[in-house]
Amino acid sequence: MKYKLLLVSILFFIGCDDEISIVDSPDTKSINSHYVSNRAPLQPSKLIKLPVGSVKPEGWLLEYFNRQKNGLTGNLGKISAWLDKKDNAWLSKSGEGKWGWEEVPYWLKGYANIGYITEDKEMIDEAKIWIESVLNSQREDGYFGPSFAWESYISEEFRTKEQEQKKKEAIDFWPNMIMLYCLQSYYEYSNDQRVIDLMTNYFKFQLDIEEEELLSDKHYWHRIRGGDNLHSVIWLYNRTGEKWLLELAEKIYRRTASWTSRGHDLKDIESSKDKREGVEYPEWFTDIIDWHNVNIAQGFRTPAQYYLLNGDEKYLNATYENFNIVRDHFGQVPGGMFGGDENSRPGYDDPRQGIELCGIVEHMNSDEHLLRITGDIFWADHLEDIAFNSYPATVSPDFKAVRYITSPNMVVSDSESHGPGIANWWVANLNFNPFSSRCCQHNHTQGWPYFTENLWMATPDNGLAAVVYAPSIVNAKVGDGTEISIKNKTKYPFDDDLLFEFKMDKSDVFPLYFRIPSWAKNSEILINGKKINVTAQKGKYLRINRRWSNGDLVNLNLPKKLSLRTWEKNHNSVSINNGPLTFSLKIKEDYINKPSDKTAIFDSKWQSDVDKENWPTYEIYPGSAWNYGLILEDDLNETFEIAEKQWPKDNFPFTNESSPIYIKARAKKIESWKIGETKLVGELMDSPVESNEKEEIIELVPMGASRLRISSFPVIKN
Repeated sequence: MKYKLLLVSILFFIGCDDEISIVDSPDTKSINSHYVSNRAPLQPSKLIKLPVGSVKPEGWLLEYFNRQKNGLTGNLGKISAWLDKKDNAWLSKSGEGKWGWEEVPYWLKGYANIGYITEDKEMIDEAKIWIESVLNSQREDGYFGPSFAWESYISEEFRTKEQEQKKKEAIDFWPNMIMLYCLQSYYEYSNDQRVIDLMTNYFKFQLDIEEEELLSDKHYWHRIRGGDNLHSVIWLYNRTGEKWLLELAEKIYRRTASWTSRGHDLKDIESSKDKREGVEYPEWFTDIIDWHNVNIAQGFRTPAQYYLLNGDEKYLNATYENFNIVRDHFGQVPGGMFGGDENSRPGYDDPRQGIELCGIVEHMNSDEHLLRITGDIFWADHLEDIAFNSYPATVSPDFKAVRYITSPNMVVSDSESHGPGIANWWVANLNFNPFSSRCCQHNHTQGWPYFTENLWMATPDNGLAAVVYAPSIVNAKVGDGTEISIKNKTKYPFDDDLLFEFKMDKSDVFPLYFRIPSWAKNSEILINGKKINVTAQKGKYLRINRRWSNGDLVNLNLPKKLSLRTWEKNHNSVSINNGPLTFSLKIKEDYINKPSDKTAIFDSKWQSDVDKENWPTYEIYPGSAWNYGLILEDDLNETFEIAEKQWPKDNFPFTNESSPIYIKARAKKIESWKIGETKLVGELMDSPVESNEKEEIIELVPMGASRLRISSFPVIKN
């Protein structure tokens, strides 16, 4: 997919003050008067992130925040050894301590922002303890944080003399890249000048050190993920205008692994190059510099970030190309993600291949970055695809445990090894464990708060854009500095209707942009009950520029329609969509509690006084048949029947039983489709498939609500 240039295709005038236009993205001829935008010579901002706390969750999204606060996110400081305040390098002015790598900033990234967004004093105060320590840790040379952040990456008993030497030879900048996100959010919340001072001094340190010492090849993660460092340098430049920061940005991009180049030498790809026995490395495999799933989710956007600095659209296009290369070969599955269970491996592209929870939340973050950079609705649609269909199933409904690997087709969630069907065959990847999978255990926190922060964005013309939809309230400055509050009352994505209620101290003229998703046909919009006689176009923004007043109401209707997607490159399997929701087979989920300390991955560590009984591991086994193929007719209404139930009283629609919408489908069992040799769901066979079984009516539920699911279905012959 190539980058879309601004195109105003239709312009309507409603009365003397109102105008409605349909655009691909906001015009960048203006500069927003109220919020920090890209400074010259950077490419101008298409969309502008509002400060943390400007957007607040409502409805089901607020319920998710509450479950996070009461569950693992809010209590991880009492569970994780890496968050133990005793002997913690992140709390040491000298940077010395036992615990000091990525875990603290991973957790703080989301934990602190939940506090800022919900104005939770206890969470804000806890976050401040860590932030203050970071601010006080800066050395005279500008470096901050743990002295050797690498130390807690590999447990002492697993280190080698060679690894010890590597640690001493170069600084690992990766943990600080994450902490910079935390500091930026804290600055947006507090306007604490010390953040600007620390970042300025730290970036001077990076500018002054020898080029080969910055993101050196002695450390793997920081070189692959240098785009996060680049983002923070640009963030600071937009606030200070210091020209040397642009020089540093160029230096960081030079030192970051190349996500722009194609045809790399196989030896230069440092991620595991495992492949299926008997499969040769295909030519396209060298077109991506790294195949680790989280590295892809973060790194694929790096060229687009550099485009802001360089201005050459080849870098912007490279990010789209990265996305498409990965999807063409490992992403022929529903849910927005790809088969990268630890690493994407040639020969392993079935829907039973999974993705790390880290990969999911990092890809959501990348989509949010790219939406701001390009304004392209493609990234908003993709963000919703992940957020509604993939992310919810990675955590237990009570948010007290997380799952390392989640797959589109997944009928067992246990504590056994499933290698080589799932990579990392020596560990348990599939259970819900609060003590395990140390990266995802901490990094899961950012998913919903970052999603919420990016529901609404400012535009260069002093307007606002509703770019992603969920129940929420935005408080922002628009037009001539007018303070506005808009409440989005909706049950989207489970409902078609979105009601926007305006509160303003005074009337003002400014534009509002409403995203029309690429799946939405025949959308309607009403202003104060009057239907606008404009045909909204899917995949574009509806821009309404008028004098808005207190009490105004906008009704946006995005009628969902059943659609079928055929995955030709994955055995002609199919997935069923209704608007932004993908549907999976409803499988009875039998939960079994296991002791978390006995089922955790080998490198997991927890605090000695944690109440293990209160934090069990969940295994889930199927209590009903799962091996169904769908019977399809040309008319989908002859095949599927949409049914609705009452909205759940607890405001949580992401379980099999609580979902307010389900689909009845015609199907037959496929007798030969069984649990495979690695104790995973059997791989797909080519469709159409013969079946002599009787026809049945099965129930499909939203994919995100299903912890066990079949989401890519075989098709029954005739």
